[in-house]
Amino acid sequence: MLLYSGHEEENAPHTQGVALMLSEVAKNAHVGWESHGFRIIKASFKTKKEGIKMNIIQCYAHTNDSNDTIEEHMEIKTTFNQYQHHNLQDERPDNSTVWS
Repeated sequence: MLLYSGHEEENAPHTQGVALMLSEVAKNAHVGWESHGFRIIKASFKTKKEGIKMNIIQCYAHTNDSNDTIEEHMEIKTTFNQYQHHNLQDERPDNSTVWS
């Protein structure tokens, strides 16, 4: 399965977009995705822990110089901040805490 966020025009080339190619296991765990413009995509997956969802944020990066750098950084930061508070806190048997 291929999730693509890019140009929306019919027959447009798949350039300047982002994509996630899902394996069969990832496809079965996939619960949804959102486009945040043609440079950012967020996909959500079920985990083995009941009630816990994992979000993956994939970003497009230019390979040449661009004037859009500040705007792109703000887009990425805004998208990341929307989901940052959903981090998983896991308390281990040795009383340590792991944030992911």
